[in-house]
Amino acid sequence: MATTTLPFSLLKLKLKPPSLPHRTLSPKFPKRPVSCNWAKPPSLTLTLTGHKSRRQVVTAKSSETEAGSTSTSLTQTVLGVFHLAVSLGTIVAVDKYLKKAFVAASIKFPSALFGMFCIFSVLIILDSTAPSAANALMTFFQPAFTFIQRWLPLFYVPSLVVLPLSIKDIPAASGIKIALILVGGWLATLCVAGFTAISVRKAVNTELVEAEPMGKPAPFSAFEVWVWTAVLLISFVSALFYPTALGTSARTCLPFLLAATVLGYMVGSRLPSNVKTVFHPIICCALSADLTALAFGYLSKSGLEPVLGYYLTKASSNPGAGDILMGFLGSVILSFSFSMFKQRKLVKRHAAEIFTSVIISTVFSLYSTALVGRLVQLEPSLTVSILPRCITVALALSIVSLFDGANSSLTAAVVVVTGLVGANFVQATLDKLHFRDPIARGIATASSAHGLGTAALSAKEPEALPFCAIAYALNGIFGSILCSIPAVRQSLLAIVG
Repeated sequence: MATTTLPFSLLKLKLKPPSLPHRTLSPKFPKRPVSCNWAKPPSLTLTLTGHKSRRQVVTAKSSETEAGSTSTSLTQTVLGVFHLAVSLGTIVAVDKYLKKAFVAASIKFPSALFGMFCIFSVLIILDSTAPSAANALMTFFQPAFTFIQRWLPLFYVPSLVVLPLSIKDIPAASGIKIALILVGGWLATLCVAGFTAISVRKAVNTELVEAEPMGKPAPFSAFEVWVWTAVLLISFVSALFYPTALGTSARTCLPFLLAATVLGYMVGSRLPSNVKTVFHPIICCALSADLTALAFGYLSKSGLEPVLGYYLTKASSNPGAGDILMGFLGSVILSFSFSMFKQRKLVKRHAAEIFTSVIISTVFSLYSTALVGRLVQLEPSLTVSILPRCITVALALSIVSLFDGANSSLTAAVVVVTGLVGANFVQATLDKLHFRDPIARGIATASSAHGLGTAALSAKEPEALPFCAIAYALNGIFGSILCSIPAVRQSLLAIVG
């Protein structure tokens, strides 16, 4: 059969391929006539091949971008961890240095409080002379401040965990009296602080302005939960078979008791809001540690009390899990300087309401506790131990160290229980008393229930958080200064009897 042929120029005219890229055409075509066989146009096949090549290039570039993004993210994470370690380590080191210096000089004033004043003063001076340096200092310590805020309730837990040891020698009648003083004293202090703030607010009539925003710590991830669970299980089993694997029983028990405490806090923090109103995360935290100690005491046949003794040894050469956590209390006080500096404009604007309320409520709390303790005939040593019931644990322990014969374990436990009472009932009580002003609500909460009450209120009313934070710090500061004056201590002891 004869085949019809067309010249290449005529074939090109009929196919009309100008819309295709010139580089997709074959570089050399035969000079002889081309057969009119339309089955496989060369240009079409070459064009598709070109598109495939471009898709492969795009895919390769996408893979390179993802790899670069992963590498950058990993680098940022490593740098972030390093930044946290350096900033937090600096605060802890300063706290330890100040403690040693004050002990060597026989100074009874709280060393962390002195450090807080120094840091705050430095920030204020830098803010006046070199604002960029003050901002750089705040930025450097921001990871440490965020870390402390995220784990703050954990630093109160050890006293609650070893509560069975603290109260085992206290008669039941005395325990009931202490409980009545705590609940009644919390309510009375809240009313005094709140009504004082409202009265001063009406007198000065200062307009309320928006406070500096306070960042919230990141929630706990599933990865963190699984890591701590693994630490708990592995170290628990290891301690059962090798009780002194790390040198002493306290050190060997430290990993699983610490993991149990941390896991309890994580689980408690993830409970529904309506459950947390009656079952605060710190209760879940303490129960988790106590149940773990009970299980280990049963399986190792050593009993509960020795394991709780390993939890809080109060010996720097042989620390337990509780000693590690309470070791951050001084750093918590130092961190107050950064929160106060951040809200310095607010403090200056509402200084009259804040300082008046804090001073009056602190004086009332100390002296009313001493008076009621004597009226209900509570043992003087127990009354002295619960004097700083409305002051945060770190400073409360420093205050009772100024008094002879005080039970510091009872002090810490009483402070935590007071905070729990406030955390659970403060918002409903403020509503019943018709305290609507965020300044009054914040100051009343912090003055009566310190950090735990502050955390509970600020979670639902963020506008009250700055005033809570300021009053929370100033309440402990003023209480410490007041009790450092010998005449004040003697007057409190005279009332206690």
